[in-house]
Amino acid sequence: MVLYLFTFMLSLSLSLYITPVVRKGALRYDIVDQPDGKLKNQREPVAYLGGIAVYLAFLLTLALTFELSREVLGILLAGTIVVLLGIIDDFKVLPPKIKFIGQAIAVFVLIKSGIYIKLVFLPEWLCFVLSFFWLMAITNAFNIIDVMDGLAAGIGCIASGFLFIVALLNEHFLIAILTICLAGSLLGFLRYNFEPARIYLGDTGSMFIGLVLGALSMIGAYTKYNVVACVAPVIILGIPVFDTLFVMYIRWLRGMPVIFGSPDHFALRLRKWRFSTKQTVLVSYAVSLFLGILAVWMLLTSNTSIALGIVILIMFSGFLTAFFLKRINMSL
Repeated sequence: MVLYLFTFMLSLSLSLYITPVVRKGALRYDIVDQPDGKLKNQREPVAYLGGIAVYLAFLLTLALTFELSREVLGILLAGTIVVLLGIIDDFKVLPPKIKFIGQAIAVFVLIKSGIYIKLVFLPEWLCFVLSFFWLMAITNAFNIIDVMDGLAAGIGCIASGFLFIVALLNEHFLIAILTICLAGSLLGFLRYNFEPARIYLGDTGSMFIGLVLGALSMIGAYTKYNVVACVAPVIILGIPVFDTLFVMYIRWLRGMPVIFGSPDHFALRLRKWRFSTKQTVLVSYAVSLFLGILAVWMLLTSNTSIALGIVILIMFSGFLTAFFLKRINMSL
C-alpha cells in the first residue's frame, strides 16, 4: 500500500505543478477556447492543452515508480498517439476521418501489446472485435462528455478510483498502479479545471483519459463470482457511456451527423432545466459514485440473480432518465 500511496501523491503533486505551467504557455501562444455564445458560454477565453499536464504527470510518475513492461509501454505508446492527435485537433486542423484513423491505430497498438478483452466463453477473434469497438467508444465518450468545467476529469478520477478498488480485489498490481496514477493526475488537474475552469482538457486530455480508462477497465478480472459481472466496466463508466448513446439518439432523431456538435448532452440539459454548472457536475459525480458502488457489489456477489437485477435496474433507470432529458426544450 505504501507504493500505491506514493504513486498517488507523486502523480497528484506533478499534476498540480505542471498544469499551471501548461496553462501559462497556452495563454502566451493564444491556444485558448474562445466563447461563441452557443456551445461555449464561458465569460473569457480559457486555456486549452490541459490534457498535456495530465499526460505528463501520468508518464513521469510511471517512469519513476514502475517497471515499464510490455503492457505499460503499449498503453503509453497508444496514449502518446492520441495525445498528439488531440494537440493537432485542438488547433482545429485535423479532419474527422484522420482523427478516427489515428484513434484506430492507437487501439491496434494496445491490442498488439496484449491488452484486449479476455473472456474464456468467447472466441479470440470476437474478443479482438469487441476490444476494438470498446476502446474506440470509450475514447470518444470522454471526448463527448467534456462539455462542462470539471465534468470529464472528475468522472475520470472517480472511475479510476473504482477500477483501482477492482484491481486490489483481484490482486492485479499492474492495473492498480496505473489506475491510482491516473486518479492522482486527474485530481491535481481538477484543482484548475473545476468551476470556474482556468484550463480545459481539450481533445488532448479527453481522448487520453478515455483510451487509458477503456484499456484498464477492459483487462481487469470481473467474472470470478458470476458471469453477469462482465458488464461491470460499462457500469463504472456509465456516465460517459450514457451520454454518448443519448447524444447519438437525439442527433439521429434530428437527422444530424453524430460528429457535429449540439447542446444535447445530459449535463447541458440538466443545466438548462434548473441546475447550475457546479450542481450539475456534483450530481454527475454522485451518480458516478453510486454506479461504481453498484458495479463493485455486482462484482462480489455470488448470486447471479442479484447481479442481473442490478443490471436491469440500471438499464431501466437509464431509459427513464433519457425520457426525462429528451423532454427538456433546448431551443428556448
